[in-house]
Amino acid sequence: MTGKSESRVRAGAYASSVGAALLVATCLGVEVAQAQAIMRTPTISVPSRTPTITPSIAARVSPSVAARAVSVERGPRTMATIPHTTSSRTRLTPVLPYARYSPNLYPACTAPYRDAGGECTGQPNAGGEGTGKSGKKSAGKGRGNNTPVAANLRSFAGEFVAEIDGALSSAEADELARRHGLTRVASEKLPLIGATFGLFRITDGRPYETVRREFAADGSVRSLQPNFRYLLQDQKSSGTTEGDPAQYALTKLRLPQAHTLAHGANVTIAVIDSGIDAKHPELANSVADNFDALGSAEGPHVHGTGIAGAIVAHARLMGSAPEARIIAIRAFGGAESSSYIILRSLNYAAEHGAQIVNMSFAGPKDAVIERAIAATAARGLVLIAAAGNAGAKSPPLYPAANPNVIAVSATDQQDKLFSASNRGNYIALAAPGVDIFLPAPDGKYQMTSGTSFSAAYVSGVAALLLERNYALKPEALRMTLAKTARDLGSPGRDDLFGDGQTDAFAAVMAVPADSATPVAAASDTTKREDAGKRRDEPGSRAIEQPSLSSADDKSAVSQADKPASR
Repeated sequence: MTGKSESRVRAGAYASSVGAALLVATCLGVEVAQAQAIMRTPTISVPSRTPTITPSIAARVSPSVAARAVSVERGPRTMATIPHTTSSRTRLTPVLPYARYSPNLYPACTAPYRDAGGECTGQPNAGGEGTGKSGKKSAGKGRGNNTPVAANLRSFAGEFVAEIDGALSSAEADELARRHGLTRVASEKLPLIGATFGLFRITDGRPYETVRREFAADGSVRSLQPNFRYLLQDQKSSGTTEGDPAQYALTKLRLPQAHTLAHGANVTIAVIDSGIDAKHPELANSVADNFDALGSAEGPHVHGTGIAGAIVAHARLMGSAPEARIIAIRAFGGAESSSYIILRSLNYAAEHGAQIVNMSFAGPKDAVIERAIAATAARGLVLIAAAGNAGAKSPPLYPAANPNVIAVSATDQQDKLFSASNRGNYIALAAPGVDIFLPAPDGKYQMTSGTSFSAAYVSGVAALLLERNYALKPEALRMTLAKTARDLGSPGRDDLFGDGQTDAFAAVMAVPADSATPVAAASDTTKREDAGKRRDEPGSRAIEQPSLSSADDKSAVSQADKPASR
């Protein structure tokens, strides 16, 4: 009996042990499952998404531009943080910290470089077109959230710019759009490129790629692309002021000396920008024509007014070409524009007598705009653009990187490169662009920075050269600016300053007034037979390639230094 009792006790103890073990295992299993679910949740590292930002750059971002991505308040700024969650079922919607990079069209990544499409890559760009090695193996390529964000930053969601059959009526174009679940926002025939383009928007909620494939396959569609986004290139605006109007840029460019010879009289510059305050005392009687490519009713804007002031200011301030005529083309509502609007703007400039086109904005490479710029250059217009404010690791931005365009980087009062200025072998020249004192709407003034204003100064200097010799052709004008520029940085041409800082006086001196041969482009620039009528009859100039006076001259840039097409 005693043995049987002991057996029963042992059996009961064994059962209790097994039950306890099962209970513990069950609890542990639940805990392990929860841990695995947490481990499967995407790990988000704030530092890996945070680009290295020089404090001086952060303070220069235009609040109006930055506010399009994230609200940015004045005063001490803090980096946006990414919300954390432990639930794998919760869809993460991180606030990426690229708001303060508003002029840069590409989101942050951990890789040190980017390719032409803005993708992360571990290798530097190979050339002026931004063709670096693929970013597929780079640290930043694999993040699922980045790709759609980049697409949204670089183009307007659900919109297409399409070349369509020019024989279609408006009703037929609308029917074409309806067949593909689209709305025709606008369309028009553009003489500049001899084609009809329209802006179309998805209205039925179908995926972008599905609609794109079907629409591109339609027989009435000649070409199709996204409606890319362009941003004005100012980095700092400390608000309007009535402060000291001293302008160090005048000394750097030697404008007072240049103005003893030319003021840009009877030269027309198209300023494709935001709204200009033509009533400002600095701009009085300088705006000869207005065109609103947006069809908006917005008033003057601080950026466009500042750009016009850098070119033609003539009251308290001094622009680089105070007697030039401005065609004020509004293409930006606030800080943004699009492929379709830029296309309309270039068409208007070419069709209405512009001799120089100032483009103080930047965006991605855009087939439609590349085509329009080639046609504009073929008509003999001088094209000048801001290099961009996306910094040292940015791929080339456009239109500055187009070989038909003079790309301008920005320098400060100590002749150092603006820290946010783009670099690259497409940079042609540098000009002052940091802490520039300029007019602002409502009779006020502003202190601002950016490659936008560097480009505007150079556009004015180009007008001085055309007043000096109307027969000067675009490529000869480019070479004149290059050969007379003041070398900065490493000796010779470089990726920061191009051929150097623009010297208006030296450039004007290099072009004898109405003479047959400008010094800087000796062989191919000849006086037009109708040059005597130039002040009354602005006309087109054909592009010719000038010879260089010597192979070892600073402007004789090898193919390794510039994109092949340039």
